[in-house]
Amino acid sequence: MIPKQIKIRQKEFLFIKWDDESESLISLKYIRNECPCAGCKGETVLFKTYIPPKKTSFNENMYKIKDIQQVGNYAIQIHWSDGHNTGIYNWEYLKLLEKSQNSDGNQKYSELI
Repeated sequence: MIPKQIKIRQKEFLFIKWDDESESLISLKYIRNECPCAGCKGETVLFKTYIPPKKTSFNENMYKIKDIQQVGNYAIQIHWSDGHNTGIYNWEYLKLLEKSQNSDGNQKYSELI
């Protein structure tokens, strides 16, 4: 599945229209909080695990998107207004975020239209 269109809606959501005509709407706050980069989620290399410290400071710019760039034919890289830009969100991960966001009791896409 590949996106045909990606844009910001209501300054709070990432809207994706997929090539199968399905649509996703994911909260920008949720996308940022679930950033897949090693600095946010950690990583394991050669049996050594790095677990990043919990974020202690938050500002409103960390949830605003400055730019989105496509990475190959499999992902996007989001450049956040606070300067963070190391997360690469592949198509499968974006679909997973949409589903996990909805199963956590957040508003469903159909309620926001």
